[in-house]
Amino acid sequence: MKKIWNNHRTSLMFIFPAFFFYTLFIIYPTIVSIPYSFFSWNGISDDMTFIGWDNYSNMFQSDRFYNSVSNTFLYAVVKTILVNIIALAVAVLVDNVIKGKTFFRNVIFIPVLLSGIVLGFIWSIMYNSNFGIINALLANVGLENLQQDWLGNPELARWSLIVTMVWKQIGYHMIIYLAALQSVPKELLESADLDGATPWKRFWKVTFPLLAGAVTINVTLSFFNGMKIFEEIAVMTDGGPGFTTENLPYQIYKVAFANYQYGYGTALAVILFILTMVLTVVQNKILSKREIDM
Repeated sequence: MKKIWNNHRTSLMFIFPAFFFYTLFIIYPTIVSIPYSFFSWNGISDDMTFIGWDNYSNMFQSDRFYNSVSNTFLYAVVKTILVNIIALAVAVLVDNVIKGKTFFRNVIFIPVLLSGIVLGFIWSIMYNSNFGIINALLANVGLENLQQDWLGNPELARWSLIVTMVWKQIGYHMIIYLAALQSVPKELLESADLDGATPWKRFWKVTFPLLAGAVTINVTLSFFNGMKIFEEIAVMTDGGPGFTTENLPYQIYKVAFANYQYGYGTALAVILFILTMVLTVVQNKILSKREIDM
């Protein structure tokens, strides 16, 4: 009993610092800011007017809000699907490389080290319709008809942002999948080979089920991060053209700190917090159940 208590105490000692700072910088500011969503306030002056649910009422009557919610889900869902498929595929390829595994792993991980601001500038130049490398490459291979104003077209701008976000995150999630792949028992793979399984069947029937834990972690992290994308939008499109690429985090910033509608911005932040927490918990529960079923 004493040994069990000592183990629990050791675990709590490791958890406590993270829990303390998470509470101090995330939970506490979130809770104390909720009352501001019931006020009309510019965030600077002492003039605060209690308006009850008006901020929420105005929000749910605003087309801009629904556009932001739609973009938030589009970025989070599509980014999560693409990042996980590509990161898993890249991890499998790197895991099977006999020589240069460390080199390929480091090269693919480099974008993760770049800030969203730097990454946004790089891709803004690449997407430039006049001198960007993407249109130049299309012209060089005779596909001038595919040249586009990548960030000026509302629909293309959304997908251009998604490509940038996916490119940045592949390396991070590849590392998690790579670690999980290297923990798969070699005996199981050798048994599958002896039974005549094809490489695809060996991966799908043996390897993939053993990656369930890594899938849960990667999907949860990529979805959570996808719900709060900010830097790339700020640098590459500023939420435009119009408000077409704006998501909830960027609308909160524009409303609260550019338009000085701090109360309304706080109401938007409360809705984003609720959506993110509910969807993350539901998603994590579904994926955890899949781990047990496997």
